[in-house]
Amino acid sequence: MTFYKQRKPHHFLAVSCLAFAIASTCTTSFTAQAQNNAVYDALSSGSVFADFRLRYEGVSQDNILEDANALTFRTRLGYTSGDLDGWSFTVEMEDNRIALGVGDYTVGPSGFNPGIYSVIADPEFTELDQGFVQYKKDGFTAKIGRQVIAFDTHRFVGHVGWRQDRQTFDAASFIYAPNKDVKVQYSYLDQRNRIFGEDADIDAKDHLLNASYQTELGKLVGYAYLLETDIETSNALDTYGLSFNGSQDFDGIKLIYGIEYAKQSSKTDLVDFDADYLFTEFGATFSGVTAKVGYEVLGSDDGNYGFSTPLATLHKFNGWSDQFLSTPILGLIDTSVTLTGSAFGGKWLAVYHDFQADDGNDVLDDYGTEINLQYVTKFAENYEVAVKYADYSSDGFNTDTEKLWVWVSTKF
Repeated sequence: MTFYKQRKPHHFLAVSCLAFAIASTCTTSFTAQAQNNAVYDALSSGSVFADFRLRYEGVSQDNILEDANALTFRTRLGYTSGDLDGWSFTVEMEDNRIALGVGDYTVGPSGFNPGIYSVIADPEFTELDQGFVQYKKDGFTAKIGRQVIAFDTHRFVGHVGWRQDRQTFDAASFIYAPNKDVKVQYSYLDQRNRIFGEDADIDAKDHLLNASYQTELGKLVGYAYLLETDIETSNALDTYGLSFNGSQDFDGIKLIYGIEYAKQSSKTDLVDFDADYLFTEFGATFSGVTAKVGYEVLGSDDGNYGFSTPLATLHKFNGWSDQFLSTPILGLIDTSVTLTGSAFGGKWLAVYHDFQADDGNDVLDDYGTEINLQYVTKFAENYEVAVKYADYSSDGFNTDTEKLWVWVSTKF
């Protein structure tokens, strides 16, 4: 009995330790199993998505270049995981191929048929379009990796989704939206992945800040876009601006209005330029038709520098013939009239542009005019077919240009 009483504490300790070890092992096993299940659930609940577009583009210019014709097929395939404690990831690949041998066009940055045909900026490529990790919780979102970034109308920062290779950025983005009316986003860009595959990507040190507040009358936006390519010399391009856009209904008529102003400075080791940006728009929707008048000024610094928007979805602005992808040093004034409506189950759009220099001279003052036409309709739910046309008539700037697009696309 004495022996038993002396040994009991030790026996109890041994059993307790054994029980604790077994419990710990089981708990660890259960925890690991739970974590494995959570990871599996996040992966299995993810979504696969795809986007396909077959497009013909034809370009005819009144110059020595041969007319261009391109039939290209663009594919995007991607996967977004489910949520795991606020974490998720997205991977998306993109590919573009010439279809049926219709590839008589030039893509300068990729070295494809240089100097032979008019330019169609859709090279053949296969690349990572997006690949990022995201954390999202309580109105806060952080996203790190290759990603699409687009602000507001895409006038200053966009994805250039019109081209077969859209623009993305290697970036870290942080978004705070405490409610549905307020949103603040900051992004740091390490690389600009442009529309030419990997042949013209640009290393960068860009800072993008955009803050918006939705009011009853419209959305107020303030922004600062501080751009710099990562090279050995100074090349700052800083833009600060404000915009306000909204609409109101009055007795069955919807009034549309907007105004935007920005100030830009461009500084290098040798030069220091300043230019202003102004955009105003007014329109109305009645009887199913929307009519808008726009007035946009990309200012000039005494005829030496034109206001620049290198990260914009440029094709969307100043005419689809793409005469003003780079603002002339004399600046640009674009006065436009836009009509949109519906017909035969689809949507039509017509735009007239009148282009003038902001700081014209006796040699060049009027740039020319342009007409844009488009019709888009959907069928079988997920399919879209469309035709689009641009006709630029030069008045001394560049050359007369006609462009035609026909495409069919689907996404799911």
